[in-house]
Amino acid sequence: MSDLIRITRYGFVNAYLVREEDGYTLIDTTLPRGAKKILAAAAKGGAPIVRIALTHAHGDHIGSLDELASALPDAEVIISARDARLLAKDMTLDPDEPEDELRGGYPGAATKPTRTVQAGDRVGSLEVVPSPGHTPGHVSFLDTRDGTLICGDAFTTLGGVATCAKANWIFRLAMKATWHRPTALASAKRLRELDPARLATGHGRVVEAPADAMDAAIRRASASAS
Repeated sequence: MSDLIRITRYGFVNAYLVREEDGYTLIDTTLPRGAKKILAAAAKGGAPIVRIALTHAHGDHIGSLDELASALPDAEVIISARDARLLAKDMTLDPDEPEDELRGGYPGAATKPTRTVQAGDRVGSLEVVPSPGHTPGHVSFLDTRDGTLICGDAFTTLGGVATCAKANWIFRLAMKATWHRPTALASAKRLRELDPARLATGHGRVVEAPADAMDAAIRRASASAS
């Protein structure tokens, strides 16, 4: 298993440190005022944070971006080209995108990405996997070394594995913040096809061997959509 460190705010909002040869890649930044805890986790792990990669532009994922970028001026800041617009508070939809409401909080950030990514790009050992639906440009990251899938809000595991297209009864926040549920369900199915060895989500614990739980979550969401 790769050296994956989960950093949690209030027990339910996650960021992750992924160890690479040159230091850590930080996936998401949790809520505002989270930088101190993230930097302490990297220091304890004994490596610098050299890049910050964002799954999407919601406030509970980019909340500490400006604070971290100020503390880490040499770190790359990476997001999908589509959600870079949301990071800049451009809320317009493309002509080919479903005309649904952009739900959830988009506070934006003063920090500009140094790099935007698309399908198949690499962020260190992580492969960029588009997983739109929760937001138009939501992406997941697959660790090519060990099959860990860091999937933002495409799935959640708080109270059990669920898709953001169909929440479980314990945690409904990700579903309520989802832009287009049919697209989110299609993304969940594509992520399942990757057959990840473990599932690391924006909300909830890391789940080992998640295939059966992902299948069940997709079935529930599919039944709700039919």
